Amino acid sequence: MGVASYVSPVSPPPFAAQFAEVTVDTETGQVTVDRLVMAVDSGVIVNPLTASGQIEGGMTQALGYAVTEEMRYDDKGNAIERDFDRYHLFRADEMPELETIFVETFEPSHPFGVKAVAEIPMDGVAPAVGNAILDAVGVNVDENPTTPERVWKAIKRQ
Repeated sequence: MGVASYVSPVSPPPFAAQFAEVTVDTETGQVTVDRLVMAVDSGVIVNPLTASGQIEGGMTQALGYAVTEEMRYDDKGNAIERDFDRYHLFRADEMPELETIFVETFEPSHPFGVKAVAEIPMDGVAPAVGNAILDAVGVNVDENPTTPERVWKAIKRQ
C-alpha cells in the first residue's frame, strides 16, 4: 500500500473579472439579470467541464446575494422569511445566460500548473450587477440585495 499527499508552501490566488447585463424597469425598480460573464485565470484547466460547472454554480449562488436573498428580522429578532414563499431562490428557468472564459496561465508552484477555482465566482457578481444598474439607469444602489424597492427609491431620488 502506498500513501502520498502534497501540501503547497504557497497558495497563489486566481484572478477574475465579472460582467453583467441587466434590464431595469424604471417604473417598478425590478432588475432582471440577463447575462453573467466571468473571465478567470485559474492556471492550467485540467477538467474544463468541471471547472466551468464550478464557476457557473458560484455565479448562480452569488446572484441570489446580489438581487434577491436577504435575511430580515422583526423587532424581536425573529426571522421574517421563515419559508421559501417570501425568500426567493432562483429557479432554473429564471437563470440568466452564463458564460465562462478561461484565461489559462501556468502556475509554477503547483503540480500541473493549476490554481484554485472554488470561491472566486462568488466575489464579483454583486458588484457587476450594481455597475450594470448604474450604467443602465444612472443610479448607484450600494446595498445588497438590489431589491426593486431600493432601485426604485434610488431612481426617484435622482
